[in-house]
Amino acid sequence: MRGVFFYLMTSYTKFRETYERTVEISGRSLNEIELIAVSKKKSIENIKQVIQAGHRSFGENQIQEVESKWIQLKKEYSDLKLHFIGGIQSKKVKSIFQYCDVIHSIDRIKIIELFNDLEKKHGVSREYFIQINTGNEIQKNGVPLSEADSFISNCINNYKLNIVGLMCLPPLNDDPKIHFLKLAKIGNQFKLPSLSMGMSGDFKDAIEAGTTHIRIGTQIFGERN
Repeated sequence: MRGVFFYLMTSYTKFRETYERTVEISGRSLNEIELIAVSKKKSIENIKQVIQAGHRSFGENQIQEVESKWIQLKKEYSDLKLHFIGGIQSKKVKSIFQYCDVIHSIDRIKIIELFNDLEKKHGVSREYFIQINTGNEIQKNGVPLSEADSFISNCINNYKLNIVGLMCLPPLNDDPKIHFLKLAKIGNQFKLPSLSMGMSGDFKDAIEAGTTHIRIGTQIFGERN
């Protein structure tokens, strides 16, 4: 256990150094960007080690992992912020709403309506990102580029949710910066303040393109089992 603890502390510290240097070189400020430690497939013990290093913003992409890990963790650490970054099934909306503070993957009006109803019922507001499928990939979640403008307009004008920004996952074989710049252009068009883009392999491009939320798993926690 001590070896795992040392590895995670070293990994987290090294990444923080690289990340902070990249932000500085890009001419941006650290307070402009939220670093989300993506803890999918990682144990409560592993997550606690990163928490003990001072980190407070985490992400998960499966509600089953949220329920099995974060109910306990949030009881122990009341200042944690949990982001849901995975695909959203209608039957999972209630649980996502209950346990997550920020939802990054809105892509259907039905989902918008379900969250809207829950906010009215409970008097609780969350933050939401609309996921845009910038590569128009059939197998990937997200609003197709051709429908992005109308979908965003509908969400902003007809629902009361706090839509703070846009999210994307670039195609694996494309230059990610092309997709980050596409997303930034759409976000600017609608005056949305936040962009959720950039992961372990492309976070430097995302920072240069204006990201406000980067989602880092491997470079903090190591490879998933």
